[in-house]
Amino acid sequence: MKRFTSSVMFSALIIIFISYGYAAEKAYHIAPGDVIEISVWKDADLSRTLIVPPDGIISFPLIETINVTHLTVAELKNVVTEKLSEFVPDATVTVMLIEINSLKAYVIGKVNNPGEFPISLESSVMQILAQAGGLTPFASDGNIKILRQKSGKITKIPFDYGDVEKGKNLEQNILLQPGDVVVVP
Repeated sequence: MKRFTSSVMFSALIIIFISYGYAAEKAYHIAPGDVIEISVWKDADLSRTLIVPPDGIISFPLIETINVTHLTVAELKNVVTEKLSEFVPDATVTVMLIEINSLKAYVIGKVNNPGEFPISLESSVMQILAQAGGLTPFASDGNIKILRQKSGKITKIPFDYGDVEKGKNLEQNILLQPGDVVVVP
């Protein structure tokens, strides 16, 4: 019985750690263009609404600059609280994400409404094509490409709309990343 209880406890711990890793991976990270509000309770001079600039570095009173790129809201709150503690002991810091402007992808080519579209962390190729009003009758549905820029290099990811529409090769229906461009020839 003791072995069974130990096995159950061990399994539960593994599930918790895996879930935590998945949740951390899916957490939203602040990016250029986003609007954030940082406030310190009972200190209006230490409250700011900021647009994250392209380099991701914001300025804040007393602590100067912080690179917020790739930080979650909770991580930024901890950084600001820690850096402010030298000047304002026991500061109650609040960080809010006011506007997400970095989660956008683009659809160009033979779709009914090409353009820029807001995406979530769970948006797929088929979802953005639906946002774009679907393919026109003249689209080459088997030759769609997703252009993704990473580390200064552009990767072309093939996508066959016809296959996915028929329920085949569903793994092609990948999750989009901010800045992806779906090209429909």
